[in-house]
Amino acid sequence: MTMWSPNINIFRDPRWGRGQETPGEDPLLTSKYAIAFVRGIQGDSFEGGHLEDGRLMVSACCKHLTAYDLDNWKGVDRFTFNALVTKQDMTDTYNPPFRKCVEEGRASGIMCAYNLVNGVPNCADYDLLTKTAREEWGFQGYITSDCEAVAKLYKIQNYSASHEDAVADVLKAGMDIECGSYLGDHAKSALQKGKVSESGIDTSLHNIFAVRMRLGLFDGHPSKLTYGKLGRTNVCTPEHQMLALEVARDGIVLLKNSRNLLPLSKASSLAVIGPNANVAKILVGNYAGPPCNPITPLEGLMSYVKDTKFHIGCEFINCTSPAINEAVELARSVDHVVLVMGLSQERESEELDREDLVLPGEQESLVMRVANAAKNPVVLVLLCGGPVDVSFAKNDPKIGGILWGGYPGEAGGKAIAQIIFGDHNPGGRLPITWYPKDFINIPMTDMRMRADPNSGYPGRSYRFYEGEKVFEFGYGLSYSNYSYNFASVSQSKLDFNKVENSGCIAVSDIGLDWCEKAKFSAVVGVENAGIMGGKHPVLLFLRRDQGRRIKQLIGFQTVRLRGMEKGSVEFEVNPCEQFSTSDEDGVMVIESGEHYLVVGHQEHLITINIV
Repeated sequence: MTMWSPNINIFRDPRWGRGQETPGEDPLLTSKYAIAFVRGIQGDSFEGGHLEDGRLMVSACCKHLTAYDLDNWKGVDRFTFNALVTKQDMTDTYNPPFRKCVEEGRASGIMCAYNLVNGVPNCADYDLLTKTAREEWGFQGYITSDCEAVAKLYKIQNYSASHEDAVADVLKAGMDIECGSYLGDHAKSALQKGKVSESGIDTSLHNIFAVRMRLGLFDGHPSKLTYGKLGRTNVCTPEHQMLALEVARDGIVLLKNSRNLLPLSKASSLAVIGPNANVAKILVGNYAGPPCNPITPLEGLMSYVKDTKFHIGCEFINCTSPAINEAVELARSVDHVVLVMGLSQERESEELDREDLVLPGEQESLVMRVANAAKNPVVLVLLCGGPVDVSFAKNDPKIGGILWGGYPGEAGGKAIAQIIFGDHNPGGRLPITWYPKDFINIPMTDMRMRADPNSGYPGRSYRFYEGEKVFEFGYGLSYSNYSYNFASVSQSKLDFNKVENSGCIAVSDIGLDWCEKAKFSAVVGVENAGIMGGKHPVLLFLRRDQGRRIKQLIGFQTVRLRGMEKGSVEFEVNPCEQFSTSDEDGVMVIESGEHYLVVGHQEHLITINIV
């Protein structure tokens, strides 16, 4: 079995309809996700390197290579969009997850994206597919197009001169197979016309059949093989359903908890209001199989409070005709109100990017009217893949709690209820920046990551964005208060030798041996000052002291602490990888000067000298 997943494109723009499929906006986080996903689905160990004889349980396919993060925005679609990307941004933002997917995850498949990059369709880019993926990264596997992508080279991108030239362009670039029938329809005539060679076709067949052999497809009847009897009963096991609950709980982010409104009392009367409160399909987002036992937020909350009343508020997610008066009357009659609002696949999905960053229709008005009428501050639960500007709720004292659930999966409703009523201590962190609504003034087609003060361009993602934020990357509250300190750091100064003193040194000039010796340990002490135990993610950032508001995530680990307990986590810091950044030519360099390890509000100085 081959699975065309994971989607490891960077969630560059908050309007992207498929951002919900990705791990977020950070290259390190996305890379770590890619490695773990591929190893798990292919049957490897978490640490990697344990595939017996190279055999695969499932073939994973990292997609969509590369710089693909626009589907359909204001008449610009993914089929014809030409992404103008600098070497600098390609090297340190768009390509790192794919590189790690290949080098460490050992993915057996890659999907090239529909769009063009700097004038060349991804699936016809020899430099990308062959020179970079296969030769530089060492990829061994098959490369597929996205569905019908090869036909588009000739039919709508006007890149290839004929059907046969389109076939030749992709095969010569290093693509092996397509999603569709175009190669089957035109490869023979391309061969007859001398556009492609038999040896070129043989190379593609070798790449395809090598993966099929690794899957055991020629080893006899599938039912007699190691994974031949896996089925639905192996999916909906109690262990897997518990894992779905754990993942949902860990992923939910507490964004606001004024005056410790949460957790709520389980003895209270409760009203649940909102179009996302009782729709099971909302939970799973897109590209999801049928859930085993979906639990909506309403069902989860009703399991805690017998006296629970429900009103949908809006018949549809676009909320053009809300029943505000009925919702207000209900809110007045109970002790507490939970509003479940947000987006759905009708507002963000494949081939559908958003044109705004606010709640649809009259959702905001509904929330505000209910909050003003309620006896106590209300709780707002947001189910959405991309961020929304909820500044109105963030700043309103009558909205006491805000939870972001994403699309939390089949157990999402149960997880939300457990957090609201205190049976789970939230610890999730935002994987994306939540921008203000006027960010839509920035064209989605502008691929630049770095800010440009001269033109007023604010940049993108927490690493480069210099504008106001609703919530920042990595933000998330807990029912406990955690504090940090750098217990020990085995290095405070790094010296690099270079013939020319230019203020930086290329990582390629340092050498593997020195890079290995330069690694050092950073131990972070963590204290839970609250009474509730929790699972807490510790995020380690690097900040460069060069007049730029730039920091980047260089590590993250989770620690479990009981109430009032202390603990620690140890990070291995690799300066050649984690202290480096791309120059304008796409060369990874380490810059001299003061660098700071940052965790919470604590910093540790690392001085880099290039002599």
